[in-house]
Amino acid sequence: MIAQLTGRVDALADGTCVIDVGGVGYLVQASSRTLSALPQPPAAARVLIETHVREDAILLYGFADAAERDWFRLLTTVQGVGGKVALGILSTLSPADLIAAIAAGDKASLSRSPGVGPRLAARMVTELKDKTGAMPSAPGVSYTPVPVGSVAEDVLSALVNLGYRRAEALAVVTRVQERLGENAGLDIVIRDSLRDLAQKGAG
Repeated sequence: MIAQLTGRVDALADGTCVIDVGGVGYLVQASSRTLSALPQPPAAARVLIETHVREDAILLYGFADAAERDWFRLLTTVQGVGGKVALGILSTLSPADLIAAIAAGDKASLSRSPGVGPRLAARMVTELKDKTGAMPSAPGVSYTPVPVGSVAEDVLSALVNLGYRRAEALAVVTRVQERLGENAGLDIVIRDSLRDLAQKGAG
């Protein structure tokens, strides 16, 4: 199995690149995030590789960093998420965005990715919500799933009904609850969350 390619970037295209290693050009499929991180041809580059072997083809998927590769591996464990769909998700959402969307149950954000409909987004939330804690994100970013029947869930529901994005609201509610303590009542958590969201919007 090919795990890494180090060579000359021979070509960059929409969704693919060609890495020339010793005169052999490897066609690598990659997210827009990875492709934008690669230097322009004919500069040298190192690309992490995930190899998928099918009956009719050997497919190489490339990543600029280990975090994106690890997320690719996790996403493709979900039924209905193949390599192409996983790259589409990683092109739309960063690892930190993915953690926030899955923890918040934000199916709308996940559905923005090509090939992800409401049913697949719901399956991703269900199957991955307990696995995101061990996944790489951005420094200092951490989310935990919202307990069913909790104050946080009620506050999230209220904020979403007011038009806020679920992932954005979750980050604020998490911060507010840490500040006020877990015994804070529903009304005060909603009030402080709205204040934080208003300040964020003003900033």
